[in-house]
Amino acid sequence: MRISTLPRSFLIAITMLVSALTTTPVHADETGIQAPNVVAISPTIVTSGQPTAASLSQLGSQGFQAVIYLAPPTVSDAVADEANIVRRQGLEFINIPIEFGEPTEADFEQFVVAMKRFQGRKVLIHCQVNMRASTFTFLYRVTQAHEAPEQAYQAVARVWSPRGPWNRLLTSQLRKAGIAFEPY
Repeated sequence: MRISTLPRSFLIAITMLVSALTTTPVHADETGIQAPNVVAISPTIVTSGQPTAASLSQLGSQGFQAVIYLAPPTVSDAVADEANIVRRQGLEFINIPIEFGEPTEADFEQFVVAMKRFQGRKVLIHCQVNMRASTFTFLYRVTQAHEAPEQAYQAVARVWSPRGPWNRLLTSQLRKAGIAFEPY
């Protein structure tokens, strides 16, 4: 059967279905967080893109104890007053404003300090679309928690394939830690 002979409503329905299946999810059922690219790493570590204000206001009731935000608060999709939304629930909030085109070793070192501070506590690590968050969480997991890079990198690969300055930062930090792994 030729496509041109299919009913128009059928074609529209198929187009909408394909679009829904290939678009970044805005809600992850296993965590209850409304955000793009939510990845539950463990019971205590979740990474994501920018959560909605409503989702941020529910983190305390979901057992979260801290939020690490890795984008500048001035990015276009930042939630106004995010720090206060989080802190009003008794959660800790840290912002490490990483410029997307210029991630640095100093940014990662700040992230390590924050992660060690929140060790054993349930933490949401997020940025805009989970590129910064997934990458820094991977580096922390393999350089500090000594997890197998092949397994830990799967969380990054679910979101993106770091290129340019992000690939260079990954490679340099892995080499500095003596870890033989090539990001793909």
